[in-house]
Amino acid sequence: MAGLIRREDIDAVRERADLREVVEQYVTLKKAGIGSYKGLCPFHDERTPSFHIRPQVGSYHCFGCGESGDVIAFLQAMEHTTFQETVERLAQRHGIELRYEDGGTGPDKVETGRRQRLLDAHKIADEFYQRCLGIPEAQIGRDFLTRRGFTREHAQQYGVGYAPQGWSNLLGHLRTKGFREDELQATGLFSEGRRGLYDRFRGRLMWPIRDMTGSTVGFGGRRLYEDDPGPKYLNSPETTVYKKSQVLYGIEHAKRHIAKQRQLVVVEGYTDVMACHIAGVDTAVATCGTAFGEGHIKIARRLLSDDGSPAEVVFTFDGDEAGQQAAVKAFNEAHQFNAQTFIAVGPDGMDPCDVRQQRGDEAVRAVVASKTPLVEFVIRRRLREWDLNAVEGRLGALRAAAPVVAEIRDDSLRAAYTRELAGWLGTDVNEVQSAVSGALKAQHSGTAQRAGSAQRQGTPQRSVPSAQQAHGGVGGFAFPRPDTRDPAVMMERQALEVILQHPTRLTAEQWEEIFTVRFSAPAHLAVHDGIRIAAAEASDPRTWVESVRQEVPEPLRGFVSELAVTALPARDEEHLDRYCQEILNRLVELQIQHEKANLLGQLQRMDPQESAEAYRRVNAELMELERRRRALRSAD
Repeated sequence: MAGLIRREDIDAVRERADLREVVEQYVTLKKAGIGSYKGLCPFHDERTPSFHIRPQVGSYHCFGCGESGDVIAFLQAMEHTTFQETVERLAQRHGIELRYEDGGTGPDKVETGRRQRLLDAHKIADEFYQRCLGIPEAQIGRDFLTRRGFTREHAQQYGVGYAPQGWSNLLGHLRTKGFREDELQATGLFSEGRRGLYDRFRGRLMWPIRDMTGSTVGFGGRRLYEDDPGPKYLNSPETTVYKKSQVLYGIEHAKRHIAKQRQLVVVEGYTDVMACHIAGVDTAVATCGTAFGEGHIKIARRLLSDDGSPAEVVFTFDGDEAGQQAAVKAFNEAHQFNAQTFIAVGPDGMDPCDVRQQRGDEAVRAVVASKTPLVEFVIRRRLREWDLNAVEGRLGALRAAAPVVAEIRDDSLRAAYTRELAGWLGTDVNEVQSAVSGALKAQHSGTAQRAGSAQRQGTPQRSVPSAQQAHGGVGGFAFPRPDTRDPAVMMERQALEVILQHPTRLTAEQWEEIFTVRFSAPAHLAVHDGIRIAAAEASDPRTWVESVRQEVPEPLRGFVSELAVTALPARDEEHLDRYCQEILNRLVELQIQHEKANLLGQLQRMDPQESAEAYRRVNAELMELERRRRALRSAD
């Protein structure tokens, strides 16, 4: 049973992982002041850089879209992995051994080792096939790609390769790399006969199938020779690293575009994915020889995580009967998406690769743009099965289509399609409304019966989270953005920037002073409270900002990252040190002025004759505050 990773080990991962090194795998960075870098944001489209990172404190923030966090959060967002998966991968990359709470364990070391060996074998096979695409024998494969409008550069971009004819080309290659027989058997790259193992893929054009992280986990091979008795497309069998229901071809190329554009386009084949991407539909993926099912829906939900903006899934099925059936199946599962579902059918039933080959890139984009809501497609398909010119036909069509409309969960959309259906049938809208209501009641009754049956059998029912739980809300609690036109508020912000970015520059005395300072802006006050709570972590800049982020209310975590990456107005290290000291001194001076104002108010309310001792004490405090203020001024 996997347990929670210990906090100190997570901090060790944050310390060891270089944020700049990680971000530069995805973003081109340029210097933006001392210790600061900026680039085009990977989370939203922009022309001028607003994405800033500060490696010393391990934080990033986009001033355009507000995305922020540390190295772990960045990789989670880019690779769509869980927190634990991300920490474990970074730990493995940097040689950190993780420990787990409550006696729990992490990934089994033996199993992890086996998995890595399989991934290594697939990586080597991938490189082998790609090299073989250049040998004379592979001319047939190169011609195949050329006829379909793909260049050598396209083949390289998508890792297309060639499996040579013969029984042991890859087998011999992997044996020279030190793989044992049991490891070779487990890869799925080989079949076994009376004489032992032999290459599963022979004389085929090869496409690597990769997971979300870009690791090759399987292959799809296209038949090239007439005398090949195998199927037109042959895929890897399922292995411990390759589950067809959990992998989408092209996901490593499309995932960031899907998340950014809030669109997922599902096509049927490897060449369709390539054609779509080359034509500008870079959100396209394909299933690997299986129907689009529950595992794929989970991937889609992960990539189209609800941020409040509309999302869409577009299916591009063939126009034949099989494609129509696939569309109906997709509709039956559409309620599992957190997105609207559509269908796009190419002209004359052509797939995207044929469309691009015969009509060009723009035509591919036009196919996707001309999408039809999946619910409308299914309704119209049912209507086509009836003779709408006859009364009996219209009645039968209504009975067939009403349950489809009843499936629509959005009340307003259901009402709209009720009116549409009445128009398509040429029937009174009240009659259609009655049929839809009846179908809706029947569905609710069936759901209740299934729930009751499950309860009687002791099967727990899944609860539906509230909107607040689903979106990780905090009761709608929010902070107004501090108005930095007020010089005092601006001073507070500048001080928080210094404290978050350069905690080690503060002396023990300055920390004591900072703890007592009063912040006026509510957001600044909350961040200051977080700093006080997390102060013990200030000795390590790499974990410092994240420690503060965890101690402030959720709505302010992005604001903490913003403060941590804002460029400070300093030319060099000497100037930076002077700036930090000046800002901190001015903040303390501001606090001193507040305290002096309070004490002066007390003096004005006192009678020196009646409260002589108290009067002298307050005067002494005022003199001490003035001494401290002058000392700060002389230090500037």
